[in-house]
Amino acid sequence: MREAVFSALAAWNGTADEAPEDQLAGQAFCDLFAGSGAVALEAASRGASSVIAVDRDRAACSVMKDNSRATRLKIQVVSQPVSAFLSGNRQTFDIVWFDPPYDVADDVMDSLIASTTQHALAHDGLLVVERSRRSRSPHFPEGFESWNSRYGETVVYYAQRNRESMEQQ
Repeated sequence: MREAVFSALAAWNGTADEAPEDQLAGQAFCDLFAGSGAVALEAASRGASSVIAVDRDRAACSVMKDNSRATRLKIQVVSQPVSAFLSGNRQTFDIVWFDPPYDVADDVMDSLIASTTQHALAHDGLLVVERSRRSRSPHFPEGFESWNSRYGETVVYYAQRNRESMEQQ
């Protein structure tokens, strides 16, 4: 699944024909609910210019730091709840990846998505949300278009501002 998602990200970025290590070149990437940091490390291996991985679990953050050192892939690890990170964040990201535990309530996800689109996602950025097939589809703010891909029990949702919304700004 991860390979398919990163192929989709490269297609979105217009770099699908580039070498894998260049497919996200110049993109700022944020991995929320990062866990082991596998997605953040994958983004770094594909050339993302900056990668931040956020998780509230200190042990997971320690693993991410160890994995970053072992792979020599540079990621910034932030140990705090996603909601706290978003409320204090001053950066914008070209790609924001959400992979919350499947038991995170749908309304909490919708709130986090709204916060992300207002404060962390670049105007022409892409939001990627991984959820269980049994969860309801995330609610994306007005002015966003979305599509999804299913991988067994997992659905990956992609969302970006629609053309009209981008032209208004």
